[in-house]
Formats: sequence, C-alpha cells, structure tokens
Amino acid sequence: MGNNTKEILIIVESPAKARTIEKYLGSGFTVEASMGHLVDLPKSRLAVDVENNFEPEYITIRGKAKILKGLQKAAGKSVEVLLASDNDREGEAISYHLKNAIQSKQPELPIKRIIFNEITPQVIREAIAKPREIDAAKVDAQKARRILDRLVGYHLSPILWKKVKNGLSAGRVQSVTLRLICEREQEIESFVPEEYWSLEVELRKGKSVFRAQLAEYLGKKSDLKTQSDCLNIVSELHGKEFRVSDVKVTQKTLRPRPAYTTSKCQQEAANRFGFTSRKTMQIAQALYEGIDIGSGRVGLITYMRTDSTRVSPVALKEVREYLGKHYPKELPQKANIYVSSGKVQDAHEAIRPTYVVNTPADVKSSLTADQFKLYSLIWERFVSSQMKPGRSSTVSVEIQAGEAAFRASATSVFERGYQKVLRVLAPKEAMKALPKLDVGEELEALRFHPEQHFTSGSARYTDATIIKALEEKGIGRPSTYAPIISVLLDRYYVVRKARQLIATQLGRIINNLLTENFSELVNENFTAEMERRLDDVEGRNESWVEVVKEFYRDFKPQVDHVMETLESIKGVLDEPTDLLCEKCGRPMVKKLGRYGFFIACTGFPECRNTKPVPLADCPRPDCDGKIVARKRQKGRGREFYGCSNYPDCDFVTYDKPTGSNCPRCGQFLVEKQDKQRGAYKACINPECSYLHTQEAEDKSA
Repeated sequence: MGNNTKEILIIVESPAKARTIEKYLGSGFTVEASMGHLVDLPKSRLAVDVENNFEPEYITIRGKAKILKGLQKAAGKSVEVLLASDNDREGEAISYHLKNAIQSKQPELPIKRIIFNEITPQVIREAIAKPREIDAAKVDAQKARRILDRLVGYHLSPILWKKVKNGLSAGRVQSVTLRLICEREQEIESFVPEEYWSLEVELRKGKSVFRAQLAEYLGKKSDLKTQSDCLNIVSELHGKEFRVSDVKVTQKTLRPRPAYTTSKCQQEAANRFGFTSRKTMQIAQALYEGIDIGSGRVGLITYMRTDSTRVSPVALKEVREYLGKHYPKELPQKANIYVSSGKVQDAHEAIRPTYVVNTPADVKSSLTADQFKLYSLIWERFVSSQMKPGRSSTVSVEIQAGEAAFRASATSVFERGYQKVLRVLAPKEAMKALPKLDVGEELEALRFHPEQHFTSGSARYTDATIIKALEEKGIGRPSTYAPIISVLLDRYYVVRKARQLIATQLGRIINNLLTENFSELVNENFTAEMERRLDDVEGRNESWVEVVKEFYRDFKPQVDHVMETLESIKGVLDEPTDLLCEKCGRPMVKKLGRYGFFIACTGFPECRNTKPVPLADCPRPDCDGKIVARKRQKGRGREFYGCSNYPDCDFVTYDKPTGSNCPRCGQFLVEKQDKQRGAYKACINPECSYLHTQEAEDKSA
C-alpha cells in the first residue's frame, strides 16, 4: 500500500506526555519524546559570532545524539511529522531545531507544528486537525534570550575566576535576583527593633467576657513606649466607668479570586505546604502530562506556565454546568471575568483542571499526597472563581473610660458564597465573638493586660515572596521563576533555611563586585526593560539582532574595563590564623570555599587538612573550645553550632553566632527571629537579659 501504511509521527518533550497522547490517538500515530532540548550552544566556548550579527553556533547536545538519530529514523518511516513541544518560547525553539535536523535527512517530508493548552482527547485531536508553521518570532525571542545569557555568562565568569575564585559563574537574571536577596539581608542586619507596648482591658457583660484594646488616650492615638506608660494609664483608669460610646456595623463583599497564574500557584503552594517553586512545578508537570486515574491516563490540569487569568469559553461552560448541579445557589447569572494586571503575554489560559468533574476527592486514590494537595489548590481556586461572592459583617465597638477610648471588633460570614467549595483553601476561622452591646451600656472591667512588643524589620525572602517580587518588578517570566532560584542555590550564592532564602558570604562578595562594576546589568529596571523587549521580539515589533547588538555595544567595553582595572581579591580573603596544622605543623589560614569560609593548611596540596571556622568562644567557663558550625549526619540534616572540644564539651545551640559579643556579660550574641520582634540579636547567656534594642545600642555605643 506504499505510503498509506505509514503513520504520522508526533514528537513531544517527555515520555509521560507521549504515553498519554498515544493512548488517546491509537493506530495511525506514533508518539515519541525528545526529552527537552536536543540542540543548543556548546558549553566549551562562546559560540556566538559577535562580528556577524551574533549568529549562534548550534550543536547536538552531548549525550543527546542517540535520541536525535532515533527521531530522524522514526521520521523517515512516517508520512508526516507533527512537532508538539510546549507552547512557549523554549518549546518553539525545540520544534525549530527538530525540524531542521529532520529535514537535513528528509528534505521532502511534511513537518508541521501543533500546540495545545491541555492534554485531553478532544483538544489533542483539534490540535492535529489545525497544524501550523513554526512561529519564527517566538524562536527569535528564545534565541535572543539564550544569546544574551551566553554573552553575560561567558564574559562575567572569567572576571570572577581571575579576580575572586576559580569555578564561579554569573547569570543575567539570577544576578538581579541575588542583588534583591543581598539588599534584604543588609536591611535585616542594620535594623534595630524598637520596644512598644499595647494595653487591653478584659470586660464583662453578663456571662460574656471579651477584650478591647486601647486606641486613644487624651484625644490622641495610643503610643505606648514603655511598661510604665501602660501602668500610668491603668492607674488613671482605676475606678472609672467603662461605657459603650459607639457601635458600628459594616458589611463587606468577599470576592472570589481568579484561577491561578504560575507565580500565584507557586506562592500559594509555598505558603500553604512549604513547597519550593521547583517542587511545585515538578508536581504540576506530572499533573499536566497525565495521571492514570483508573479510567485511563488523563492530563488533569492545563499548561502550568502562564501569566494569564483568562479561561476558555468551553471551560467556563463546563464549570457553570457543574456549579448549577452541585451549588445552584452560588452560581452567578453570568460568568465572572477577570482582567490580568500589568504586562501579560496571555499565550495560555490560567491553570485549571481539564475536567472539573474530576474532583480532588474522586482522583485522590490515584495521586500521591503532594499531587493531591496541589491538584486540590488548582481545582478549588478555579471552581470558586466562578461562584458568587461571600458576605461578611463586622461589628466595631468603642468603649470610653475617663480619657481613654478602647476598641473591639468581631467579624462573621453570613453568606459563604464561593467559600462553600473550599476545603484546602478554606480561610482559617479565627472569628472573635462579641455580646450584643448598646450605646450607653456600662461594662464591668475585670483586669488589664499590658503586653510588650518590638517593631519588626523586613522578613527574609522565601520562594513565595521572591517570586512575588520578581513578578511585580517584571523580572523573569512564568517559566523562569523556579530555575532562577534553583541556580542561586546550586551555585551556593544563596542557601535555604527554614524556607528563607539567605545570601551566603560568597553570594555577597559576587553581588558586591557586580553591583559596583556592572550596576546597570544588575538593575531591576534594566532587566525588566530587557524582558519587555524580548516580548516585543516575539510580537514582531523588534529585531532580535538589534536587541542583542544594543546590549553588547555597552556591555563589552565595560567588561574589558573591569577586567583591566579591577584589583584581584584572590587570596585577599585568606586570613592568617594563630592555628597550627596538627598533621604537619604548618600555619593554617581562613579561606573562602564554594560552601563558605573554612580553615585550611598552608601546606596544600601536600597537606589537605581542613576544619570549620570558629564562630565564637565556647561559653562554658571551664572550656577553651571554639563554637563551629555542624550538621546532623542523620535525619533532616539541620545545621547547629557546637563546641570544637566535643565530646569532652557537649555545648550546642541552633542559633547562629553573629561574630560579636554581648556588651553586658561578654558572651557571644546569636541571630534570633520571631513573629513579635522579627530578626534580632540576643545574648547566648540565659542569665543575661541583653537584647539588641535601640536603647541598648545607644548605651553600648
């Protein structure tokens, strides 16, 4: 039968996606996976011809030749090839390189591009029925980003090798993110908590007891600096009547939120479950590519890299039918439409379930615990987005006593609306109840509750908050948020502790060098403008060559100037110590390694003796040991700080020494953080009350 027996070859990116699609299509189709990019710039050289319009030199990625040959062979046995990589810039580039590679062997073979936002039988068949050509503008935008990143990496990395330390590297967008994290760390270190107090009174009406907080005193807003301020007011109010002076009832509309974008999904998963951005995307990828739910493999969610809140008419119709059946009273007359804010590419819908009838409860047995958590978030957020608002009522009461005004409030939800569908996303009920109160009514004051507080500084970034910051500043795109964080962690410029992202000493050194010498490159506005221009390339409003040429014209002279004039700090960071190597007797020095500072023998490489850096003197009076960083060998590997004389001295603390000593008792200060004070420093000595407040700073200065 000749060519009539040949099948159509569909090439996707992953085997999981290939298995799902192959089951949908049956005979007449073969589905293979490219395993991501097969063609890219070589790692060993710049491979960008800066003299010839920045023409890139692409090669088959090492280790991928066998996969590419297999796809070329499969294409030779096919009547047509449909390229079905992801519908974004990277996916378009994968399809572009695959087409070129296949056509080099089969120049007459028809090769087309298909795209889809979800992996369901109907959508896949619709995509196959409407193949198109490869989007050259999208390929150009990816090419421009790749070349910009290559130019930055291959010009900045040698500066770091020569001036700081071998093996270091710097990236274009990662360096801006590193700057944000370093600047936040500087804010935290320079912040000094200030003491303030609040005063509550416990009141009774009949059998009901509730608290009200001091809001005004002597006609001015409450501003209590010390405990004595509170006690003075308590003394003044002794014997005074407490009467209700005002009662207000306000109602509020609680509006549902739109279906998730990538960043909002990552933020929610981080806040709710402690998922890293990388973990969220890995789980979402599996849900998108297909899970066997008993009735067969099905892609449970739509494409997970998106900056849009748009939802297709088909999905809106389906969810409204579901709500009409299960929550008819919460179904609005018309679908809720959400407008995306800021610059949105809108290439994909919001993240939503492919079939809303696949409720979390229905598919739970087919999912891992983490898959169930993320799918529940996505399903609940989407379904609730198309429901009626809820309604809440807040009662605010003002109570007058002498020259003091106290306030209390309580909120209750009287129409749940969209909240009826929420389980995982249900708001934490922390409603305070108040008895029915009328103006002029006298209340019995039972006791006063003064409470000490400290002002809070900026919190360290977490995955959720750094992604929010990047999105707000226009840095990166939905596909790059997770990789940006991962690269900084992999390079050890940043570490993650208790969900917080903390710049390492190495990260600070790199940031200082880049900020001082390439201030525009690590400027958030410059980076956001570059993202906008890449979008313009994709929108056919700008030439990729011009974007790269303009950048390189200013960047290269700056690189040459810094390479020529910047003094090397190689070895400058090495500090002599009074320690002698116990193995060979030579002096030991403090050196900066990939994972921070350490003590090393000057006899390297003949002697490779190393030890951790002492952070403080052991506080035990009968011990001459030093406090060093340690890590548990088993369990979660949490870092702690212990005496170098272990096991003779068993002193340990989980609080990191700051490098400075207490001005009161002489023992070392440690880093602490809590919800009341934020980040602060305190003495390790439990008998010492020293706290790093402004008052203490002034006294010790």
